[in-house]
Amino acid sequence: LVLARSAYNHSVNYRSVMLLGRARLIADPAEKETRLKNFVEGMFPGRWDRLRPMTAYEAKATTVLAIEINEASAKIRSGPPGDPDEDLMQDVWAGVLPLETRTLPPIPDARGSVATPPEYLTRFKIG
Repeated sequence: LVLARSAYNHSVNYRSVMLLGRARLIADPAEKETRLKNFVEGMFPGRWDRLRPMTAYEAKATTVLAIEINEASAKIRSGPPGDPDEDLMQDVWAGVLPLETRTLPPIPDARGSVATPPEYLTRFKIG
């Protein structure tokens, strides 16, 4: 969070991406399963093969879309407040209050039989 010397100049440091293209429905069951597997494996390598197979109901209830990216743009805001020079003499604290997203230790489901988290959870990182 970026705190300036005036309310007008308060801001947020961020990263944003916009992807433009045409989405298409993945209707083929084999392709749908492959894409879902790639999604899960991309976050938690080794997990897909330990999961029970999807039921017919779950497969039908899950929509998978693919998008061919035609255009992309990114916006990034970083750094200190953008106060004008005349505000720099104000007796007000200004600066950046950093925030972070992080993982905490895994909490196992009390109803389960496997209490020790798998290795891919201890390696999981955000960002």
